Amino acid sequence: MTSWFVSPLLPTGKNRRIELPGIDLWIIARTDKVFVYPSQLDIDRLKDALSRTLSIWPIVAGCFLLVDNDHYFIEMSDNSIPITYIENCELTMWPANINIVSEVEQNPLEPFIDGVDILKLIHGSKDEPLVRLKLTRLIHSNEWILGVSWAHILGDAAALLNFLNTISRIYQNLEPLQPLPIFERRLWLEEEVNSSYLPLMKHLTDAGPLQDMFQLFSSWKDTHEYVHIRFSGEQLAKLREVAGGDNVSTQDSLSAYIILTLNTHCYLNNNDRQILRTNTTINCRGVSDSIAPVGLVSNAIIQMLSDDYDDPYSLSSIAKTIRCSIIKSRDPKFLIPWLATADKLLKKIAHDNLLANWNQFPNEILVNSNYRYDWVQLVDFGYKDQCRVFTVWTGPLYLRVFRLNPVKDGTQWLPRDRNGAEVAFRIEKDMKDQFIHAWKKDIEENFANIKE
Repeated sequence: MTSWFVSPLLPTGKNRRIELPGIDLWIIARTDKVFVYPSQLDIDRLKDALSRTLSIWPIVAGCFLLVDNDHYFIEMSDNSIPITYIENCELTMWPANINIVSEVEQNPLEPFIDGVDILKLIHGSKDEPLVRLKLTRLIHSNEWILGVSWAHILGDAAALLNFLNTISRIYQNLEPLQPLPIFERRLWLEEEVNSSYLPLMKHLTDAGPLQDMFQLFSSWKDTHEYVHIRFSGEQLAKLREVAGGDNVSTQDSLSAYIILTLNTHCYLNNNDRQILRTNTTINCRGVSDSIAPVGLVSNAIIQMLSDDYDDPYSLSSIAKTIRCSIIKSRDPKFLIPWLATADKLLKKIAHDNLLANWNQFPNEILVNSNYRYDWVQLVDFGYKDQCRVFTVWTGPLYLRVFRLNPVKDGTQWLPRDRNGAEVAFRIEKDMKDQFIHAWKKDIEENFANIKE
């Protein structure tokens, strides 16, 4: 194994401190991604691209500080970022059967990631990098694998994607995309808090001690099974047409289809399990520059709980209810008190060393979709439609959605289905077969018998 430490080309951080609001204090969380490339990544070019990117993104080269036991900062200290490199002789080639989202218990990505040590960050750490990179070369196939571990306090998936896209573009001698990153975050005020929003935030109000939450997450393997399903771009277009056409998004109709299938084939006449509401992760950048400008590097996301569906057995009713909740979340008059209220809860969670509760709540489903982000295209390092992305973790009825990876058939790359999607989640063990059977039947019938 070889290691390098890559510093910013120019020291632009200059120890400036960015105070983190509560909504950024996802301390006990990190985002791990693995990208697989069909051939060599030039190490010197990669190190140079990272060095140049760190000068544009000095917050990534910073350290996490806790001051006076109550204030959290990232100090842009122009630190170096570690890259490790290893050569793997065990794998003949990258396995074709790995899904985009893997289970934690059977995580095939672990050997390809050097994880950020989030436990070191709980009380602040000047020593632990906020990002770690790992390169692995598969000797037999000459495939190259880039593993990325990103501390969640830096920002959400959109922030990570923009950072990696900048490295990829500079590696290819392309200019970074606009807008350039913005680091200053809004600090929310006590008078902006609205306690009537608390029932919308059960994942935060029901947070628990770390050990209790870890035990809960670990228990899922005994009660739930992992499910993954795929849809082509044509199938998703058909679902959207049935669900309401231009009045809903592709993701709205996809979420609605899974909910309808669960209600019709798994939870019929079961008041305790029936899905009545959707809790959707929503990117709130661009609603207002005073809240979160488009280029903001932060956790600019909210969990938006919908109203009850008028008809939980109607695809269009479910999809339109989800769309209404998203439209509501775009209203600054709603968004400001929501963020301020969540900010207060997350400060308490961080102060008390608690962990958010991602268990399924009665009659609800969680949707965390990356469908709007084409990771394959934006982090391809020049290998157009030949890069594949992988990640790990999901929970009970916690839907993870990604665009499809490219497919290689022998030595040939097939034309990429850019609009298809892969979905992963956990479902109760006694319901998995029923769900899969219903989905396969709908695919065979091209959704002809779906209730609009």
